[in-house]
Amino acid sequence: MPAIFRPRACALTIAGSDSGGGAGIQADLRAFASQGVFGLSAITALTAQNSRAVRSVAVQRPGFVRAQIDAVFDDYPVGAAKTGMLASAGIVRAVLRALVGRNLSLVVDPVMIASSGARLLDAAAERALEPLLQRAHLLTPNVPEAEVLLGRRIRRVADMPSAAEALRARGAHAVLLKGGHLAGKEVVDCYCDADGIVEFRSERRRLRGHGTGCTLAALLTARLALGERDREAVTTAIAAFRVALQCGAEVGKGKVWVPYPVGRGLR
Repeated sequence: MPAIFRPRACALTIAGSDSGGGAGIQADLRAFASQGVFGLSAITALTAQNSRAVRSVAVQRPGFVRAQIDAVFDDYPVGAAKTGMLASAGIVRAVLRALVGRNLSLVVDPVMIASSGARLLDAAAERALEPLLQRAHLLTPNVPEAEVLLGRRIRRVADMPSAAEALRARGAHAVLLKGGHLAGKEVVDCYCDADGIVEFRSERRRLRGHGTGCTLAALLTARLALGERDREAVTTAIAAFRVALQCGAEVGKGKVWVPYPVGRGLR
């Protein structure tokens, strides 16, 4: 009997579990699979949530998070990894220790606040993030997260290039600043690396729900795991993400929009 799924690479997500299935580990694994990448996971927190709200969060012990990561690296050829919800300073430090000496691309999605408004990262963990930002191959904040990291407002699209450059100056190899929270007929994402700034523009879609940030970061991780170089990976992942936007489904009583990436990218 022929294999249904023949993965071309392995990628690891270090994030929280979303019991509602729209974001976190669940969204990441869907995105990996859509690109032909085998998904591995280390769960940092369990959330009791649905399409309308996060009801409760159970943060895992840092030692157990480290054990999950070590177990994965001891057996699988991990080409790239991403971090999402890290929840506590202890977990941030455990992740950093687990990644020491690992030769792989790391995508850091600095998840701080849920779409519902629930806080997903405590103040001590925010302070502990700095070494992780420096370790990042690609940092993918949205505008509210970038404002927290920089301690300043980003009011319009014209403010994004300088904000992306300031974030990259913190140590990340490259930054993709996502502009979906800003007003305008277009959504502008601003990519910054050593060669300069590239803007990705797309028509704004009215979406309700959560999981879009996780999905895009996971698609980026998958493309890096497949061996694509930085700008190529960003370009391909954003194109695949736009396909995902066209294939979303509204589920749950809160009509959460859940992106389901389809296919293995555009090639």
